Amino acid sequence: MQCSWKAVLLLALASIAIQYTAIRTFTAKSFHSCPIPNPVNCSLSQDTDVADRLCDESPTFAYNLSRKTHVLILATTRSGSSFVGQLFNQHFDVFYLFEPLYHVQYTLIPKLTQSKSTTDRRVMLGASRDLLRSLYDCDLYFLENYIKPQPVNHTTDRLFRRGASKALCSPPVCESLGAVDLHLEEGDCVKKCGTLNLTLATESCREHGHVAIKTVRVPEVSDLRALVEDPRLNLKVIQLVRDPRGILASRSETFRDTYRLWRIWDGTGRKPYNLDVTQLTTVCEDFWNSVSTGLNRPPWLKGKYMLVRYEDLARNPMKKTEEIYDFLGIPMDSNVERWIQNNTRGDRSSSKHKYGTVRNSAATAEKWRFRLSYEIVAFTQHACQQVLAQLGYKTAGSEEELKNLSISLVEERDFLPFS
Repeated sequence: MQCSWKAVLLLALASIAIQYTAIRTFTAKSFHSCPIPNPVNCSLSQDTDVADRLCDESPTFAYNLSRKTHVLILATTRSGSSFVGQLFNQHFDVFYLFEPLYHVQYTLIPKLTQSKSTTDRRVMLGASRDLLRSLYDCDLYFLENYIKPQPVNHTTDRLFRRGASKALCSPPVCESLGAVDLHLEEGDCVKKCGTLNLTLATESCREHGHVAIKTVRVPEVSDLRALVEDPRLNLKVIQLVRDPRGILASRSETFRDTYRLWRIWDGTGRKPYNLDVTQLTTVCEDFWNSVSTGLNRPPWLKGKYMLVRYEDLARNPMKKTEEIYDFLGIPMDSNVERWIQNNTRGDRSSSKHKYGTVRNSAATAEKWRFRLSYEIVAFTQHACQQVLAQLGYKTAGSEEELKNLSISLVEERDFLPFS
């Protein structure tokens, strides 16, 4: 079949447009694909030997087509995301990464902390999606674009919270560990393992059956649509939410300087005139928009989205974790069960570290009721009334009701996964 010059020109223009879009959207390293003969296309001479050799040298596309499950924990700061991350970090067949998007944020927007700017919050989304694609592909070299100073010979000591990932503190990534080091504290891992070799980390990732990533740097689930719809990924999103009153209390305690004015209000009973209320309302707006998308069940999220309230997980961690793994289609691991038993019954002294996960989980979920004054609680209830109702959080009508733990402020709700 002969092609007219017009058809050839149109095909060439279409090819250029497709390649341009691909370059803009994806990283070249992540999406090599092998050419497939198509009898409908116009005959163009191709060097099949070169094409076959490229396919042999670039197995990424075939690797992505495997049905390993990719998990994204979508959360916000101080919502229990480190706790949920451990439910995957402890699984023997899950390669877990703790907040890799930290590097994107602090490279593109170095001074961004709790951003108030919508533009600032969105500017890093494209880069974040590209990095997530590469990490789910087990291409950890892509991280080098955002680690400062740049890794030398693919080794670095600057990976954010490296010790929070069990896979990065275990053989073959860390060969210096012995049998007594199987349960290292985060800081001990960094001391004993030394610099991180990203080549070994990449190999370890590929040896695991699944990849899980936790992030608090993506505002809404709709920001992940391109990844969820990517046929090369089998991505499932666990959206973790928490009562905004609990988030505010935890942030005020953890980020004392950033939330200084809230602390002044709580201590003096006088609301500062220059209080930055967006530190609260942004959380509620993100929750409202994201959860609304998830609960509306758009076709692109079918089988890909599960909403989890931190309070439900804290009160019944084993049951809720089983539900999460059932949704993901991954067998529950005895290591995860053991970790839950050992890390949800701690006493008061066990939660001293602000990022720690050993605690009495049920008591922690209710602790905010004694940390915040009723005036701040009432303000939060008014500012976030829509999302509180949406997520099944009850309002306290008085200080007595607020402090009375026999009165539950969490409705019984069953947020079934969208299947």
